[in-house]
Amino acid sequence: MKRILIIDDSEMVRNFHSYILKTAGYTVETANDGVQGLEKFFMEPFDLVITDLNMPQMDGYTVIERIREEAQFEDIPIIIASTEDETKDKQKGFEVG
Repeated sequence: MKRILIIDDSEMVRNFHSYILKTAGYTVETANDGVQGLEKFFMEPFDLVITDLNMPQMDGYTVIERIREEAQFEDIPIIIASTEDETKDKQKGFEVG
């Protein structure tokens, strides 16, 4: 079964995404910030990561960069789910992977 990690500082957003994905049959784990998300990811990698950008302790860009530093994880899809919608935010998301 595919495993998905949701990283977001909003409990409501984590619960919303988690409910939808679990209902669709996926195994879902959540983390409330980037530090916790990376700890979970590197303990047992996931098939997909959904991350917010603006979080305390570590932002989503850094999460993506750290995952992409490891060659074995370069093909794992990462989705940015954020309220940020400026062109510069989109561009930076593509740049970090």
